[in-house]
Amino acid sequence: MRKTKRYRVHGANSLWHVYKTVPFWKVVKNFIVIQTARYTPFLALKNWMYRTLLKMKVGDQTSFALMVMLDVMFPEKISVGRNTVIGYNTTILAHEYLVKEYRLGEVKIGDEVMIGANTTILPGVTIGDGAIVSAGTLVHKDVPPGCFAGGNPMRIIFSKEEMDRRMAEDPFLKD
Repeated sequence: MRKTKRYRVHGANSLWHVYKTVPFWKVVKNFIVIQTARYTPFLALKNWMYRTLLKMKVGDQTSFALMVMLDVMFPEKISVGRNTVIGYNTTILAHEYLVKEYRLGEVKIGDEVMIGANTTILPGVTIGDGAIVSAGTLVHKDVPPGCFAGGNPMRIIFSKEEMDRRMAEDPFLKD
């Protein structure tokens, strides 16, 4: 189950209440920073922008590929560990605006995680250290450390133990 906090709204759908939940100028600033970073090929600059301008927690040597789309309203609720790769065109959300409510949840991505291209990560999800998420996955629940997950709906394909066994058998993957 995702860890989100729910906020009920009355009248129009929750997106009509957006500027009661997040300041307009914060969204404008975040949009400019995120769009600039999406096209920036310099990884260190991208990480500096995320840490300094968006108040995200980003570990050393983490790589955000081209076109990664971060939550424009609540990027500070996203943390990414050290030496992690976020694949091309991945979307990471920390909010959901629904008809009768909106939800906010922290997204925690561990150390040495690999997120494949075109993945969508929903609010309130934790992806454990050393996990691998295949391309095109909708991450709608937590991913345990060290395992391989993928698909839509997402499922655990290999446990940490199975991944450890497979890597031990492949001489190319040994450290």
